[in-house]
Amino acid sequence: MTPKRRIIPVFVPHMGCPHTCVFCDQKTISGAITPATAEDVHDALRPVMKDEPGAEQNRTDALPAELAFYGGSFTALPVAMQNELLEAAAPFLGMDPRNSIRLSTRPDCIDESCLERLKTYRVATIEIGAQSMCDDVLGMSMRGHTSSDVVRSASMIKQQGFSLILQMMTGLPGDTYEKSVYTAQRLINLQPDGVRIYPTAVVRGTTLHELWLQGEYMPQTLGDAVGLCATLCGLFQNAGIPVIRLGLNPNEALSAGDAVAGAYHPAFGELVYSKMYCDRASAMLEGVMPGSCVRIVVPRGRTSRMTGSHRSNIYFLSEKYALKHLKIVESDMSADDIMIEMY
Repeated sequence: MTPKRRIIPVFVPHMGCPHTCVFCDQKTISGAITPATAEDVHDALRPVMKDEPGAEQNRTDALPAELAFYGGSFTALPVAMQNELLEAAAPFLGMDPRNSIRLSTRPDCIDESCLERLKTYRVATIEIGAQSMCDDVLGMSMRGHTSSDVVRSASMIKQQGFSLILQMMTGLPGDTYEKSVYTAQRLINLQPDGVRIYPTAVVRGTTLHELWLQGEYMPQTLGDAVGLCATLCGLFQNAGIPVIRLGLNPNEALSAGDAVAGAYHPAFGELVYSKMYCDRASAMLEGVMPGSCVRIVVPRGRTSRMTGSHRSNIYFLSEKYALKHLKIVESDMSADDIMIEMY
């Protein structure tokens, strides 16, 4: 993966995409309703471009920046529009050789000529919305592509030297726990540089919303999604693949009620990581004597994850193992480590 950098988002709404998936409402999810233009790119880059030419590379404390086209299927846009947006970033790329461009698209909107063109504009990272590697789930979700399209496009992207990010969803129509695990395993085999995991949210006004109202779709509960995603994160982490996003990016519309059902939560990622910490601590506490006094040592800044929302992990572990006292302390250790000490 690329080193830590500033992300500069430009949202490309649902334009050019050849399909409308049952879950899709890009206006609500991205917060944008009009097509992006070169002027939007200039406006987004203005805080970075305000420095004098050459200033970025002379500031040793400056982080590289990444212009990220989010929201729509970028390569499904008319080629002239794609080129206009990418050309608008040329001065930004010239400021610092570490600056880069990221875009998101569909697996069936990638071919060799497309990749060659993106390379000329110095696009560095391409995100593909795989969503599932089960063709029945893709069909029921009206994705309009198959799992073989994911394999084909991912292979081309890697071969052309781009960084590859893959996105998957859980809880789609026809999906199950086992199918989501299967999808994760198939994505691992494609060796992406990172993944995003999005539990399905039922957004007001979508086809999925209608299916839910008619009783033809049963969404995941928040608890089920948290548990499943904790398992999926473990699979990706064991394979050395970073999970760079868990859950939809929260916005006012979703949080105010447009997410009418499903596993939307503004702090979904924290719930998942808290669940992972709890599961690891639970496994390490197996066999501990009832009435023990236990100290769980976590990396600095990770106390809240170990404690859990409203101290849920503390209550769960204390009750399950009949502990007399349970404390959480921080120490200088790897971000992935925890230790159990008796006192």
